[in-house]
Amino acid sequence: MRLGVLDVGSNTVHLLVVDAHRGGHPTPMTSDKVELRLAEHLDPAGALTAAGAEALVGAVQRASAAAAEAGCADLLAFATSALRDATNSSAVLAEVRHRTGVSLEVLPGEDEARYTFLAVRRWYGWSAGRLLVLDIGGGSLELAAGLDEHADVAESLPMGAGRLTRQWFHSDPPSRHEIDRLREHVDAQLAPVARRLRRAGEPELAVGTSKTFRSLARLTGAAPSSAGPRARRVLTRVGLRQLAAFITRMSSGDLAELEGVSPSRSHQLVAGALVAEAAMRALQVSQLEICPWALREGVILRRLDTLDGMSRIDRSAQEALGGLGSLTSYEARWTG
Repeated sequence: MRLGVLDVGSNTVHLLVVDAHRGGHPTPMTSDKVELRLAEHLDPAGALTAAGAEALVGAVQRASAAAAEAGCADLLAFATSALRDATNSSAVLAEVRHRTGVSLEVLPGEDEARYTFLAVRRWYGWSAGRLLVLDIGGGSLELAAGLDEHADVAESLPMGAGRLTRQWFHSDPPSRHEIDRLREHVDAQLAPVARRLRRAGEPELAVGTSKTFRSLARLTGAAPSSAGPRARRVLTRVGLRQLAAFITRMSSGDLAELEGVSPSRSHQLVAGALVAEAAMRALQVSQLEICPWALREGVILRRLDTLDGMSRIDRSAQEALGGLGSLTSYEARWTG
């Protein structure tokens, strides 16, 4: 069957279309991304502005039309930290549903961590042993650890690269004082979470996913995207520390010129590097494997796991459940 996954994140609205079946490897068919920077459309009170809501409606309308044109049997639509944090989230979701027919489900941060963990487990397989998974998004940092497909520990912290950039950096490049204050803040927030993750057991494989880690790995010498998703990519703590010392002195304009850095996200790279470095230090990790699968793939895989395997999705039943249906109450679905 053909599935569409619509991911409304802090930076982008991303539609991924895959051909997939239960027990099989999802094959990407098309990918369409719009740089919306939704988190930058929150007003001082934390509400999504009218302009931001209008831009979101337009992006979802285009994605929905593209999914229909691609022949998707189902569209799994979800939103992460930007809408999760918006004080008017319910009203915005209702407006999106009314004008587009698409029901966006806001994923809790812990569920983000668990779906990403599932994707990483499926990518590396059981032979990888106990996993530790880190994912730095625009609005939040997800961490998960465990031996099975269901993470033993899953955590989400409001320490995404975009969020921290907006909250802590007021100059470009950031001043030494700003960098030092952010490091202190990140270390303090990570300490109790790192203790919980370490108590879950020593990881046999530590993994980083998503754009921030891919960019950092590329800047430290990992293979470019043109080498394909199966090329092994590694980010070492030593390499990251050296990179951080270099990029903290560069403006976002100069960073945008570096290979592997998206111009639209260059201003977030320093904060992302500082979070990555602090997380690896707190978790006593010397290197991370970079996994090409992350949250979107985890959502697809879990959706396929819930199918009978012999029947198509009953759309009316899904709508009766509300939105994604199978993405609600993660723990109950996994255990029940």
